Amino acid sequence: MMRLSRDVAGPSLAPGGSVVAVGAFDGLHRGHQALLAQVRERAEISGWTPAAVSFEPLPRAFFSPVPVPRLSGVREKLKGFDAAGMEQILLLRFNAALTSMSAEDFVRRVLIERMHAREVWVGGDFRFGHKRAGDVALLEAMGRELGFEAHVMAPVLLEGERVSATRVRNLLAEGSFAAAEPLLGRPFVIEGKVEYGNQLGRTLGFPTANIHLRERVTPVQGIFAVRVGLGESECSWPGVASLGVRPTVNEVNEPLLEVHLFDFDGDLYGRRMAVEFVAKLRDEQKFDGLDALTAQMQRDAREARAVLGMNPRLAEA
Repeated sequence: MMRLSRDVAGPSLAPGGSVVAVGAFDGLHRGHQALLAQVRERAEISGWTPAAVSFEPLPRAFFSPVPVPRLSGVREKLKGFDAAGMEQILLLRFNAALTSMSAEDFVRRVLIERMHAREVWVGGDFRFGHKRAGDVALLEAMGRELGFEAHVMAPVLLEGERVSATRVRNLLAEGSFAAAEPLLGRPFVIEGKVEYGNQLGRTLGFPTANIHLRERVTPVQGIFAVRVGLGESECSWPGVASLGVRPTVNEVNEPLLEVHLFDFDGDLYGRRMAVEFVAKLRDEQKFDGLDALTAQMQRDAREARAVLGMNPRLAEA
């Protein structure tokens, strides 16, 4: 069973020793998956605990003056760690106190005292500590001093290019979901709990299940053909979705994921839902009134049905 901790201070999380991966792990793409698989393999051979150290919020988001898109939420990241076989997760609060910690103190307090690291695995561009002063060379030197081995994971290449979160985000932003899927190792999915909305979709003939993204910023915006999974089921139910700020009817600049499930009759409030993005239909736009909006929604539904292999004429029934 995976165990989660949040604080720098505290007793050792792996008294018998750990093999630990360190990184932001946004999206847990194939490069991250290869790193975690190596950690799990080394832990199985050595008998040490497979573990990961990560950060929330993401370091780049903490320092950015503008909202930064991310590939996965915290819950999705933790599910990915669990699926990868990590037994101990130290999800550090990335705050002013942590950013002021020197690289040397990070090694001693986090990797040694908290994780009892025997092997540390990172990517080649890994930097850490105050003003990003720590690098792989420092990690290797302190490992020789303190009794752990530092390892750099070779990059995972796809079509000759390194798999990276930036590359995935760029593909998703342009709606290239099929191209992003091999890099992620899975389709792009957003998960969340269905919450009450203003019921406008129902009055327009398109009832929607709403997931409020709140502070999370995603790399995708617009109107999409989607497949939905309810609870723990696979993403198989077809639908059409809007992700954005609803410029025609909404004056609040809070991103909202609205999903209309085709031919569905039931109550989804309070249930967890996973939304797989299949194809982008168009960008979000503002319409001159609800009649124009409704007409466009009907066109979107027809197009989504066609993309998903359904009869588009059923949208008019």
